[in-house]
Amino acid sequence: MTDRTEKVIIVEGLTDKKQVKKVIAEEAEIICTNGTLGVEKFDELLDNHDLDNRDVYILVDEDSPGIKLRNQLSRELPHARHIYVSSEYREVATTPENILATELVGKRIAVNPIFLI
Repeated sequence: MTDRTEKVIIVEGLTDKKQVKKVIAEEAEIICTNGTLGVEKFDELLDNHDLDNRDVYILVDEDSPGIKLRNQLSRELPHARHIYVSSEYREVATTPENILATELVGKRIAVNPIFLI
């Protein structure tokens, strides 16, 4: 794992991942959980991505499943930083790029400046 980036952004689904990839301007690994995680799946995620030793960001939807996942990840990864989308948009995938970019910049994640207008 010598080629890995230090930053990991955990999202729920593929559309969330695409939205984040569109906005960020630095190398970061974006991991899709595809919903809540069982113990075995979480342990696999933890080991495969060395989450205990990396800068982890949690960016999930502001709906019931997203909040449940955020709570689960918070317990398992207490060092993780949280990025929130407005409940007005509810989902990462439907959050306008400029709003998402502002939230990411607030956590010191580089974004494409065209989204900060």
